[in-house]
Amino acid sequence: MEIKAKKSLGQNFLQDETVLKNIANSIKTNKNDLIIEIGPGKGALTKYLKEKGSFLICYELDERLKDILKKYEDDKTKIIFKDFLKADILEDSQAFEYENIYIIANIPYYITTPIIKHIINLEKLKSMTLLVQKEVAERFTAAPKVKAYGSLTVYLNYYFHIQHLFDVSRFAFNPVPKVESAVINFERKKEKPIVKEEEIFFKLINDAFKMKRKTLKNNLKEYDWSKIKKILEKNKLTENVRAEELSLDIFVEIANILS
Repeated sequence: MEIKAKKSLGQNFLQDETVLKNIANSIKTNKNDLIIEIGPGKGALTKYLKEKGSFLICYELDERLKDILKKYEDDKTKIIFKDFLKADILEDSQAFEYENIYIIANIPYYITTPIIKHIINLEKLKSMTLLVQKEVAERFTAAPKVKAYGSLTVYLNYYFHIQHLFDVSRFAFNPVPKVESAVINFERKKEKPIVKEEEIFFKLINDAFKMKRKTLKNNLKEYDWSKIKKILEKNKLTENVRAEELSLDIFVEIANILS
């Protein structure tokens, strides 16, 4: 029986074998590592992930795919039919004794950020490879002074080294989506920048980009501007600067002087 993609689940089944192999090869794991695949669909990528010999947990929401996916289960592979955002990864992976966690996902745009936030504090998380809309990939990998650079870019760069791996044509999917895609890798930083109080740092980032067209000074009216001005001057920036012109390091400096 042909299982058609569900629009309500944002499904587009990736079927280009070269792309699938390249995604699987984007992570280097050993047999004691755990790979988590989010949204395996019909198992097109799952079969290549299994070849790595690592522990594997696949989270799938669509129960129509049970008969197809259950064939991949064995003592090192678990298929879980559950919303990944509600999953307790540590509980689900208790049966495995693993070293590092690698996440691979082909996910619709609207759940990209919630998924990242759900896994960002996993202690053993080493890297993530995500297949996302090209426009989203540009936001994640943007440098300061580029239009796509925003609060999410700064937030993610705090935790990860982010790299654009390759673009994926929309014709690699069935059904063919309206947008192009890209594969990006997030490598967990061995050492994050030193932030005195993360709560202040995260609030600062959100507030700084609140109204992107406004200057930093206008967005941060409730802050001690004299302290912020010191950091701007030190970095040869004027008071008319916008948030998108500031690097992660400058945001860290500002957050620390405000802490």
